[in-house]
Amino acid sequence: MATFKFELVSPERILFSGDVVSVIVPSIEGEMTILAGHAPLVAVLKPGIVMLQSDADNGKEFYVSGGLAEVNATSLTILAEQARFIEDVSLAVLDQEILTAETRHAGSSDEAEQKRLADQLVQLREFRGVFEDRKAA
Repeated sequence: MATFKFELVSPERILFSGDVVSVIVPSIEGEMTILAGHAPLVAVLKPGIVMLQSDADNGKEFYVSGGLAEVNATSLTILAEQARFIEDVSLAVLDQEILTAETRHAGSSDEAEQKRLADQLVQLREFRGVFEDRKAA
């Protein structure tokens, strides 16, 4: 299986850097599966799970709250607004992110920022429901 370089970077640290077979990315346009040799693109991310497969038997999952993904034929770099190992995510963490976004939305007087935050709230609430269903399974 062909591999490519993948880095997941948050403001605090690099959560992953290494060769992978595939990565599923939660873009605002829908989930994308990135493989070696992918066409170049830049995508805006929504809150969701980044799933990587490093070989046929090993995979990892991370939570991202948003950010950018940059893809070229040999690499994928995700610059996340916030990122966590999936084990560090709970409903309480997601509820806090929703509360923070609601507070910022209520305090903003900029129309474009209010729209962006309203969209982010929809995405966070949607992901919270998916995450809750996933934990229950």
